[in-house]
Amino acid sequence: MSFRSYPTGSQKKHKKDKDDAFVKSQSGAILKFLRKPENPTDSMENENEPSRVNDQFDDPMDNENEQDDENANKVGDQNVNREDNQNVSEEDDENNDKSKEHHELLDIYDPGNWGKVEPGLRIIMVEKGPAARQPVDFTFPREKISGRHFSHSYYGRVLSNGEKQDRRWLVYSKTLDKIFCFCCKLFTRDKNPSHMASKGFSDWKNILERLKKHETSHEHIKCMSQWMELESRLKKDQTIDKHVQQELRKERIYWKDVMLRIFSLVKTLAKQNLAFRGRTEKLKAEGNENFLSFIDMMAKWEPIMREHVRRYEDGESRYHYLSNKIQNELITRIADEIKGIILKKIQGAKYFSVIVDCTPDTSHHEQMTLILRCVDVSTSSAKIEEYFLTFLIVDDTSGEGLFHEIQDVLVALDLNINDVRGQGYDNGSNMKGKHKGVQKRFIDVNPRAFYTPCGCHSLNLALCDMATTSEKAISFFGIIQRIYCLFASSTKWWKILEDMVGGLTVKNLSQTRWESHVECVKAIRFQAPKIRDALIYIAETTNDPKARSDAECLATSETHGIGNYEFLLSMVIWYKLLFVVNTVSKSLQSQDMDTEVAVSQLKGLVSFFQNYRETGFESAKSEVQQIAESMEIETIFPTKQKRVTRRKKFFDEEPERVDETKNLSPEESFRISYFIQVMDQALYSLETRFEQFQKYEQTFGFLFDLEKLKSASDDSLRASCTNLEGCLKHGDHSDVIGDDLYFELSVLKDALPEDCKRPIEVLNYLKGMEDCYPNSWIAYRILLTIPVSVATAERSFSKLKLIKSYLRSTMSQERLNGLAIISIERELVGDLDYEKLPPISSLP
Repeated sequence: MSFRSYPTGSQKKHKKDKDDAFVKSQSGAILKFLRKPENPTDSMENENEPSRVNDQFDDPMDNENEQDDENANKVGDQNVNREDNQNVSEEDDENNDKSKEHHELLDIYDPGNWGKVEPGLRIIMVEKGPAARQPVDFTFPREKISGRHFSHSYYGRVLSNGEKQDRRWLVYSKTLDKIFCFCCKLFTRDKNPSHMASKGFSDWKNILERLKKHETSHEHIKCMSQWMELESRLKKDQTIDKHVQQELRKERIYWKDVMLRIFSLVKTLAKQNLAFRGRTEKLKAEGNENFLSFIDMMAKWEPIMREHVRRYEDGESRYHYLSNKIQNELITRIADEIKGIILKKIQGAKYFSVIVDCTPDTSHHEQMTLILRCVDVSTSSAKIEEYFLTFLIVDDTSGEGLFHEIQDVLVALDLNINDVRGQGYDNGSNMKGKHKGVQKRFIDVNPRAFYTPCGCHSLNLALCDMATTSEKAISFFGIIQRIYCLFASSTKWWKILEDMVGGLTVKNLSQTRWESHVECVKAIRFQAPKIRDALIYIAETTNDPKARSDAECLATSETHGIGNYEFLLSMVIWYKLLFVVNTVSKSLQSQDMDTEVAVSQLKGLVSFFQNYRETGFESAKSEVQQIAESMEIETIFPTKQKRVTRRKKFFDEEPERVDETKNLSPEESFRISYFIQVMDQALYSLETRFEQFQKYEQTFGFLFDLEKLKSASDDSLRASCTNLEGCLKHGDHSDVIGDDLYFELSVLKDALPEDCKRPIEVLNYLKGMEDCYPNSWIAYRILLTIPVSVATAERSFSKLKLIKSYLRSTMSQERLNGLAIISIERELVGDLDYEKLPPISSLP
């Protein structure tokens, strides 16, 4: 029987792959043992520049992996393509690609990342000191078998006389889960150093014995002395290389100043919604747009930027940090910092509300904005805040799809959906649907997430109901729209309008803008005689038959123009109604609007409508009298009636009801069939569309009505507290305990000062005393967390249109969100400390 004496093909292939992998892993390893001699010209050119070895651990803008390339090719790079050295993007692309391949941003404070300690690293780490220790609540990893782990207690040492001493030299490596001796790791010259000075120590069972042995060793005491001496010399600037250290310090200050100016420019452009890039990305070139144009401008008068641009143009520095990738990363860093501040405030407030709305953007994507509302208690006085978090592209706009998007983003933001106490959406069926809408799916998960339809949208829908309830109302707004269309159809006629009217211009009607109708009516209400004169002038001078017919009809027709008494009376009535509704709508759009003020405003609006229904018709007649006289229009109602149509009746039909309005006078018919009908529709719409606010009054009314709280009997107050406990209960857990809340309010209502009249004022009074009134503190925070409108979401859409315009429609979603949060939350941007921002990983 013969045996194979040579390997099979599969074995050969396996051996070849293994050899290739080993060769690849050893690529460039010999460079560790070689040092390229300095070129004399290099040393002359760089005599004022610090060593790159020393900079690599000090400044995130230095990349040690590019050192060899820089030293090897420096002379050649200075003489090649000097004319093209202003191209900002190409060189950064190469540097960033190298950075992605060879550079990994490491925590230089972690001794597990140090490797071989060079002199530059030693000086830097002594200047900065040992790494900050992990928080007290940090959970250290446990060993799988024994379950032992490192603890904060090991940082302390108890001397023989009972005194406690801090082991400042003890450093924990989070990456390796080991401990090191800071001074021994940096200064030891022992050929066989201990584990704490080389690989790290992780034998947690014998850690106390090892720490005691190490800190009393001769090598440790020697390294500690060297550490203390070098630290003292660096503070006094008395090191042997103090001139080099001074140059290093100057260079660090220089780059810090450069980056601060670039940060400030990025922040300013983002806050003002300006474009960054243009057709080209070259300095001092036409079409380089705002970012590089401002850099050019700053370089003319600002010495730091002048020196920065000069270094790059003269080839002294390969790095400029002005490319689009750097811009994007700076935007991301600032946006992440702002988002972190917002999330910290929301987590501190615990309870928050979700406000969501959707709109298509310029690139025809459905963008959903996410606004979170909370009571910020981190400041000296509590205040209601609504924060923008992000835009999300949604493909599924059904209730289920939108809910899953909201749920996923809350998880990504590390926010608990069970802490949601309010929902604010518009009146779309996919949002407010009682069976499959977003609010219903939210309540199924969290019953304490109270849903509030947007108050401003509800007022707008109430106006739409009023405007379509009568044929005369439809005709009235149709005439106003025709007047606008006539003047807007020609620049010549618009010029006539401006010359003859001179004040307010006519406006286009809109079904979505809340104040559009009042602005349209206002222009005609106070300028009707002048507008009619302009229409008559157009009818007499134009040669266009259609325009002449339209202008003449609008100016003189008794049924389809502004020249009749009924139109003027409708104009006065509608302006009064629209003005009042618009005033309430504007107040509801306030960011710090709470349920108490909203309910009060709506009650006032209903009361006005009820009173105006009784007395408004006569007051409108007296107001229109002066307008009619100035326009020479008779103050009488038209008497023309429609012809009565009769049809054949069958034997089984009931007799027709007699229309009572046929026997009424024209004025009384106008009042009943038009004015009263519009007012009744207004009252009905307000009652049905704001039904949720009535429920809030029943649940929270005793909290935001302080007069009612102070005058409430013990039984009614106890019943209200018990009812609130049930509303804030989910499963076996409730946010407040009804009985405890009752006892707290019994004391609180007598302790409140007289000038404390609003819920936010009560909350500020309780701030600092939340331990005394814990349930009251929670109840008032939840009350103020419930949203009233989605106006903040609508405002974010205004920013969306400014940022993602037609010329910037290809912008990425990440860049859009970064620019949006900087622009919208601009107050938080002003408080940023740029020195504390995370380092930029893509910098060379």
